[in-house]
Amino acid sequence: MPEPIYKPTLLERLREQSDALRGQDTAKRRPVEEALSDIDRRLWRSFKWLDEALGHLEVIRPQVAHVFGLGSVLTITSPRYEQGFVSYRRKAYGGLELLEHVEVFYRMTQDKPIVLKVQPGAAVGIEERLRGAHLPYHYQTEQDEARVVRYGIFTVTPAVTASVKFAPDYRRQVIQVTLRNVDRFESVILEFTPEKLDEAALEDLIRFILGEANAFLRRAPLAGLGRRKAPEDSVEIQPVP
Repeated sequence: MPEPIYKPTLLERLREQSDALRGQDTAKRRPVEEALSDIDRRLWRSFKWLDEALGHLEVIRPQVAHVFGLGSVLTITSPRYEQGFVSYRRKAYGGLELLEHVEVFYRMTQDKPIVLKVQPGAAVGIEERLRGAHLPYHYQTEQDEARVVRYGIFTVTPAVTASVKFAPDYRRQVIQVTLRNVDRFESVILEFTPEKLDEAALEDLIRFILGEANAFLRRAPLAGLGRRKAPEDSVEIQPVP
């Protein structure tokens, strides 16, 4: 007597179809996951490389060959690298734990404070410019014998705070690098493909930070440019006697 032909149950057929589709989906997802993991690995290598580089710079404290000008208000020329650190943050993305960003912060200073003596009506504009550039300052007034305010006096600490932020766009598989106050009081955004963010690029970044060369800016296209606009009104600054 012939054996009965086995017919899979409905649940078995559904299981077979879902397993096949799941396998296809896994095969499709693997290249995407590998690409995301590659971006994450590159950023993590960048974090460790920059962390060591900043540690060396903090010991050496080199002079930075940049000029930071705030219109007619003040100019900070060739400040000295003082200190810096690098941080990172992770987030869940597509079932993976990936770096959300890596960010470098550092500070450049000069020894002597900058003293600005301005007309009282110009003090508000000067204050806005200094706050916009994140420059620490102390303000006081100078009065005449009749106790009328003749001048406003700003004592500015010439300390420039700068940052470089690496923010991956995992959907587009690019890395945006935002440089703020690196060579002037200005922000610039570059867009790197992951393979372009290698050790040679990081070396160019440090050279750019120190003012030795600007090759880093030519390594990736410009994604955006923001500049702090100077007030339209001119500011009269009197020399301090």
